[in-house]
Order: sequence, then structure tokens, then C-alpha cells
Amino acid sequence: MGQPTTQGILTTLQAIGGKWKPLILFILLEDGTKRFGELRRLMPEITQGVLTQQLRELEKDKLVDRVVYQEIPPRVEYSLSTHGKTLKHVLTNMCAWGFTHEEFIERNKNSADDM
Repeated sequence: MGQPTTQGILTTLQAIGGKWKPLILFILLEDGTKRFGELRRLMPEITQGVLTQQLRELEKDKLVDRVVYQEIPPRVEYSLSTHGKTLKHVLTNMCAWGFTHEEFIERNKNSADDM
């Protein structure tokens, strides 16, 4: 017998789960290479420490590439790795589902208020 059918979902959630990883990946997918400060400006609610940790985890999982340029001050850029780009359909489907879900909630909020 093979792996349980839930293993794929668990592996995906381990790699990209959480509040910030999908957003970081989606920004890099849509907007391309970004410096740390650019990512921080695009996600003002995230703290510097959390962004650093999330980027390290994504880099460790080979989803994000980190390039350090030997300049003064040093410049660091983040981009999707080749493997990270395989998440394109997952991320774009998540985005589309989010919009659909918002519309669904808005259309059905009156029936929830009646309960």
C-alpha cells in the first residue's frame, strides 16, 4: 500500500503553509525578484523577524533563491527558484479561490446573520 492520500496535502502545508509564505511566494511569482525592503513594504503587517524567518524556511525548502551581492552596503535579492516556480498553479488557484470565497461570503452574509 502507498502513502496515505493526505500526505501530499501535509507536505504542501509544511512547505508553504502559514499566513505569510504563500503571500511571499505569490509576490515573487507576480512581481519577480525583490529585495528584503521591497518585500517588507509590500507586506507592512509582517515584522522584520518573521519575514526573515519565513524567507530562511523557503530558502531551506529550495523554493526561494537568495543572492547576496558583494557591495557596500550588501544587497540581497530573493526570487522564486526553479522548483518554487512549480507552485504557479497552486498560488494562482489560491488567489482565484480567495476572490470567489470573498464573493460567496458577501452574498451569503445575510443568511448567516439570520441564524
